[in-house]
Amino acid sequence: MITPLQEKVNRRLGDEKMKMTKWGFTRFNSIKAEFDLFPNSLVILRKIRNYYFINKVHWSRLDPVVETHHLEEMELLVNRELDLEFHYLNRKSY
Repeated sequence: MITPLQEKVNRRLGDEKMKMTKWGFTRFNSIKAEFDLFPNSLVILRKIRNYYFINKVHWSRLDPVVETHHLEEMELLVNRELDLEFHYLNRKSY
């Protein structure tokens, strides 16, 4: 059985499934992550309240252009990995 929260996530992500290939903590309560669709670009996430959001993308011209739906999927993957998905999905702006 699919919960309303899972249904909301599935609608937001669509068919495209991205995978996080590498991630790690940095100084100042940040996370750096790499994703399979953008292997040459580095994504920096900062913590706000109980979840992480994208602060910067060090984009490489070798990768496709990063669009808004890609950013949302990256945020969801990182928060899911850190078991913060519930907080991320229940933020005010979602």
